[in-house]
Amino acid sequence: MTTLEQTQVPTGMPSYGAIPTSPSQHRIDLSKPRFDQSTYLGRVRHFVQVTSPLNLFVTSKGLEDAKTLINDYNSGKIPANTDPARLWRAKEVCDSTLHPDTGKPIFLPFRMACFVPTNLLVAAGMLMPNPTVKSIMFWQWANQSVNVAFNYANANKTIEMDMKETAVAYMSAVTTSCFLAVGLNQLVPRMTSISPGLRTILGRLVPFTAVAAAGTVNVFLMRGKEISEGIDVYDSEGNSVGKSQKAGLSAITQVAISRILTNFPVLTIPPLVLSQWERTAWSQQYPKAVIPINLAVISLCLMTALPLAIAAFPQYANVDVKTLEERFWNLKDSKGEPIKTLTYNKGL
Repeated sequence: MTTLEQTQVPTGMPSYGAIPTSPSQHRIDLSKPRFDQSTYLGRVRHFVQVTSPLNLFVTSKGLEDAKTLINDYNSGKIPANTDPARLWRAKEVCDSTLHPDTGKPIFLPFRMACFVPTNLLVAAGMLMPNPTVKSIMFWQWANQSVNVAFNYANANKTIEMDMKETAVAYMSAVTTSCFLAVGLNQLVPRMTSISPGLRTILGRLVPFTAVAAAGTVNVFLMRGKEISEGIDVYDSEGNSVGKSQKAGLSAITQVAISRILTNFPVLTIPPLVLSQWERTAWSQQYPKAVIPINLAVISLCLMTALPLAIAAFPQYANVDVKTLEERFWNLKDSKGEPIKTLTYNKGL
């Protein structure tokens, strides 16, 4: 039997200061999300708040005020009956701005709250009708560049990639995306056995196929060290008990699936909507309306799909130690009790 060595490492669940215990007053535990993360609905409600673009308007002073409020509340400097709405809003600001592993602000364009505005232009470009080879390659390059930035900014930071590894991952993802997109666009027109209308729809679905494949490659390449070297796993007391390669593989797989789920409605629904629009008399009367309609549908799909997709899996996963490497099977906590489950941050 192995006794756990107590090495205090942030668990990725921000505590913002110790929470004093009081027999007479109940204090909100701000180290945990507001909504139950064991249910899909609870995770959706959490990520709707975290990914809200409104959080981008919070100033540096607003962020510092939010951190101060949480620290003061947790340390007992302000009373337990402090307005809960103020406390939860402060936590929402911190959760949407600060990286859970480092506690530092994520670069604004690549926060999950900025996912919709950052990706709107790219998605619109990839869905332009009758694209040329050059435009396909440009927008796929732009999309994968954005993906690299988001994957890097929101990855598990208990393991880091150097610039060389990042550059290799970036080039590999871009090459894969462009190859698939150009190849599929060349293939669809050659399908002479199907109707022109169906060929048009298939042609507009090419971006999703290319993005889904390349996006998966992007995630695995950008975060490959999480598999080869592992990510930190924690006990219930927030102590790191080592790095697990199996936890790293699980984290990356879940993020890749979430990315595909995000892209599916964004890159499939707008083309289908436009196909229906082009069949109406209005499309002939208002030909310029196609651009604002496309942007509106893309925006709606992005804002809806993002929280629904990333809520598919908990950000902080609890796993049975038997599903991890054997070195984690016989650990004990500070009380000498066997540790049966561990936690890791999968990233976003």
